[in-house]
Amino acid sequence: MKSSFAPPNILVVDDVISNLSALAEMIHKAGYIVRPVTSARQAVSAIDALAPDMILMDISMPDVDGYMFCSMLKKSIKTRDIPVIFISVLNTPQDRIRGYQAGAVDFIVKPFEEEELILRINTHLKMYKKQQELEIYNKKMNKIINDQIHKMYEAHKNILNCMSILISKRNHEVSAHLDRIGKNSRILALGLQLSPIFRDQITNSFIDGIEIAAPLHDIGKITIDEFMFQTEDTADEKLEEMKMHIRIGAEILDEINTLSNNNDLLKMALDIVKYHHEKWDGSGYPAGLSGKDIPLSARIVAIVDAYDSYADSSSTDDKIYSHENSVELFMEDAGKFFDPEIISVFLKIQNKLIR
Repeated sequence: MKSSFAPPNILVVDDVISNLSALAEMIHKAGYIVRPVTSARQAVSAIDALAPDMILMDISMPDVDGYMFCSMLKKSIKTRDIPVIFISVLNTPQDRIRGYQAGAVDFIVKPFEEEELILRINTHLKMYKKQQELEIYNKKMNKIINDQIHKMYEAHKNILNCMSILISKRNHEVSAHLDRIGKNSRILALGLQLSPIFRDQITNSFIDGIEIAAPLHDIGKITIDEFMFQTEDTADEKLEEMKMHIRIGAEILDEINTLSNNNDLLKMALDIVKYHHEKWDGSGYPAGLSGKDIPLSARIVAIVDAYDSYADSSSTDDKIYSHENSVELFMEDAGKFFDPEIISVFLKIQNKLIR
């Protein structure tokens, strides 16, 4: 490993020994470490041994000429940022343009003045050093920012987890239901990630987020007496009660989301709370959204929640469906109540869901 106090090392590539010796002597006198080689093949070995701070090379060389070798260096992550200076007898505008197109930072024509050569080397080395310092600074800043984002994400995740625990304290059945909703939403999202239709929408952070956010889908019920959902009300009255828990849940999360500067995780939870009772055909509530206007996270949770309720002895209609019956219901409701493309994936991964 090169010491930070060592002088810059410069690789010089020229197949003419007399030119190579003269250049090496000039660079050595200027106080730099010089490593002379006579071919691109030797240059590759020298770079592997110790990456240079700069490369000076001739253009007319056997096997691989300077243009091609420079282009090869610029395509490699390891060497693309090393400044390359061509030193050549070629002196037409086309020669120089081709050199810059290959990736060189400068083009010095032979014969040249030694003082000019050293000044141009110094200039490009300073620029290279500044570039390296900027990259190091950017990496440090990115790490600081990413660490802060991670801390904020963990804080928001803990808030949502605490809220889920608070809801689950209502009774054991609710706790088990919420656990299944979170895990099954993750399983379904993982299946959707493999589908070309959803691949670009479902990232790893989406999958992690929906497992945390999904159990909050009915958070509004935490402030409402359970008795309200068990009375012999009319269908319209029950619908208003359901809309009320959505409104209350949305208000709770909306306030937290605003205080958290619209965090993505909280926004997903808010979308799920507000829209998991919407239907694909627009017959749902509270906003009457349809199709892909319904947020993807809410479309996923709607299916998972319905699947779980079919096997829940405490569900409002007191019916318990077998797995096969549940699947038949989803096939009937695909394109009506539920996103048919999600249902298609659901049918493929149904046996992996927790029931």
